[in-house]
Amino acid sequence: MTLNIKLVSKPNKCNENRARMLISCPDQPGIVAAVSRFLFEHGANIVQSDQYTMDPEGGMFFIRIEFDLDQLDERLTQLQSDFAEVAAKFQMKWSVARASRKKRLAIFVSKEDHCLLELLWQWQAGDLNADISMVISNHPDMRGIVEPLGIPYYHIPVTADTKKEAELKQLELVDGKVDAIILARYMQIISPEFIEHFPNRIINIHHSFLPAFVGARPYAQAFNRGVKIIGATAHYVTEELDGGPIIDQDVQRVSHRDNVEDLKRIGRHIERIVLARAVSWHVEDRIIVHQNKTVVFN
Repeated sequence: MTLNIKLVSKPNKCNENRARMLISCPDQPGIVAAVSRFLFEHGANIVQSDQYTMDPEGGMFFIRIEFDLDQLDERLTQLQSDFAEVAAKFQMKWSVARASRKKRLAIFVSKEDHCLLELLWQWQAGDLNADISMVISNHPDMRGIVEPLGIPYYHIPVTADTKKEAELKQLELVDGKVDAIILARYMQIISPEFIEHFPNRIINIHHSFLPAFVGARPYAQAFNRGVKIIGATAHYVTEELDGGPIIDQDVQRVSHRDNVEDLKRIGRHIERIVLARAVSWHVEDRIIVHQNKTVVFN
């Protein structure tokens, strides 16, 4: 199967002087005032602010702020340095990113194409504001879809005996060259050693509504249990199989009339939408990971 679609890049709608700040810290009075005052004193204009308090009684505080600052490129480093004092006072974990800088993605895929196609379609339409730097696969099947779009395609076979060697080749390709890795139905378990290089930056789509039906053949598991709802889950990858922080989920009703193949067909639609949505939130800096949960400002 090939995509015969001419690539038309939409202009980046992000303001070149716009930045995004993500903060998590123990909840206490004065956080919003301190951050707002700091940005005001540095000449920044807040254009959007979303906040959430997890357990107001001694819990955690989370905030996402978008702001404009003239000559952002020249001033961002100094802004980050100056903010360190505010961050230390409130014990903040924080980051600031330029909204105009597109995150670089590597997509890992096996033989199923539906999640890859959704990401490519959204990227072509300008709805996925990222750069797809490469596609890596343990099979050659998707080359004809990817290379006509000008995206490098790397075929790295994986077997039980060559898994470590294959991961080393993958790391050589992605290390320092991409900001996140998307497992678009990549049917291989990622080793802890690989995950260490991309903490909370590997997104997987699991074809069930986690925590139900972890591991292999979830649609068969669901059919055997006679479920009436099936779903898909996008999550960050951790050492625990299918146990990382959940980013997004969705479901659809099914019935006793649906066999395993029906569940797979229905599930493919859910998978592609859930994964694309999670990737979009990640590249737009809308996610804060806290312990094994996420706060998603969507």
